[in-house]
Amino acid sequence: MPYIIGLHSAASAFLSAGIVVQCSVAIVICLVIVLTTTASLQDDGDEAPKSLPGPAFLSIVPFFRQRYDFLNWGFHITGQSTFQFQLMSNTVIVVSGASARRAFFYAKGFDLTEGFKILSGAIPMVRGVTSGLQTKRISVIHKRLAAVQKNLPLSNLIPAILEDSRQLLESYGPSGTFDPFEKIYELIFQATVRSLSSSEISDDPALVARLKTLYDRLDTGTTPATVLVPWLPTPAMIKKLWATKEIYEIVVRAIDSRQQSGISRNDTLQMLVDSGDEKLVVVGFIMGLLIAGARATGTTASWIVTFLGGHGDWRQKAKTEVESLLTEYSNSTAASLSARLADIPLEIWESQTPVLDAIIRETLRVAQPHTAMRRNLGPEVYINDKLIPSGAYVVYPFSDVHLDPEIYAEPWRFDPSRKEASKVDLPYVGWGVGKTTCLGTRLAKVELKLTTALFLLAFDHTLVDKSGEAPTVPPTPNWNDILMCRPPQGSCYVKYTRTNLAL
Repeated sequence: MPYIIGLHSAASAFLSAGIVVQCSVAIVICLVIVLTTTASLQDDGDEAPKSLPGPAFLSIVPFFRQRYDFLNWGFHITGQSTFQFQLMSNTVIVVSGASARRAFFYAKGFDLTEGFKILSGAIPMVRGVTSGLQTKRISVIHKRLAAVQKNLPLSNLIPAILEDSRQLLESYGPSGTFDPFEKIYELIFQATVRSLSSSEISDDPALVARLKTLYDRLDTGTTPATVLVPWLPTPAMIKKLWATKEIYEIVVRAIDSRQQSGISRNDTLQMLVDSGDEKLVVVGFIMGLLIAGARATGTTASWIVTFLGGHGDWRQKAKTEVESLLTEYSNSTAASLSARLADIPLEIWESQTPVLDAIIRETLRVAQPHTAMRRNLGPEVYINDKLIPSGAYVVYPFSDVHLDPEIYAEPWRFDPSRKEASKVDLPYVGWGVGKTTCLGTRLAKVELKLTTALFLLAFDHTLVDKSGEAPTVPPTPNWNDILMCRPPQGSCYVKYTRTNLAL
């Protein structure tokens, strides 16, 4: 096997060593972080962004745990549109404003991969597979992702995504209550596994559930220490490594099974195998893109169902739009909704769903807590008249534009009827902009429209609180939750009743 994660016996021994040993390691970590980051910074020059006050190590936990509040505090306390702070030995510069937004997204030397490697840390890291990739391998992965989203492969995915969704929705029963940030995310995770991996995985519900558990473990195990000092064997890091190892083995087994069987299947793995790509490229494609796609799309889908549960007018508009598509384009004699929706051509889903498009766009604006991260690989540039040196990390919070009341009145209010601000430069960056846009946009939109359409036709739903009553205040996306933007756990649920239409 080309990749082996650590010594299994050592990892097991550490995890079972008990709280005393694990706490001792945690103390060592804290000491290392403090000693590394308390070195005094040079005084800010006229061209340098203003530094945050106080010891540098005090920025570490807020940046990873309360990022939205931390960045807003930074702008407030410095009184500047650009400021800097230290994460260990890494200089991080935060920019805001219209001119900075354009400069950030169009700067040729700003590298996304390098930025996320240090500042994010939630992607399973396997050197040569999902990290440390050669430029050629990255280019191949991007090319294959584009191939998945061509007309024919994407059209072929529509019935499979709808059938997977039908099976999951059937398990809900005739009525009940669920947490949308669990159930709807599960729906999108299955759709993403179907779209970007293999039938050996996507046809096995238990295996898909196991993969979701492992990726969730990567999320919960991502701490400041695991990102900034990944070489220290903290309990969280050991668990992350173990989860990464198991994800890797699941993907490799699927590839080996396909190659050994000699049976050709109509899925993404077959496209990768037939293209003659290196095995490491195939593994990296599936491991990295599965979670990158499922996280963002799952968050959006969860909030769409949440918002529509609290906005009956938009729920009905979306439902009416889908019903009109069925009337015009479905020729199926089958009684099931999934089969009838599968009759609707891809180009219709993409060009004749203005209501769904508006709902997706507004959901991304108000409930997608992205902070774009880059590393300046050179040369040095100026943003807001401040120097961005080569090697520095640069971040731009989407909240700077998407939650700006000067651009979007009452920015926290969900309103898909909003008109795009015509006099503002780059007023919307939901799918990225400039030289780095979301490469999976087309697939993500199709997944969102299919799953939302099927859910709306199969169920009537409303939003309720933990007592089962309509919430007095609509849930507000929590931008400090950098993964799902979810409100406080237990604060909102979806109450549903099956319609008389067969799934």
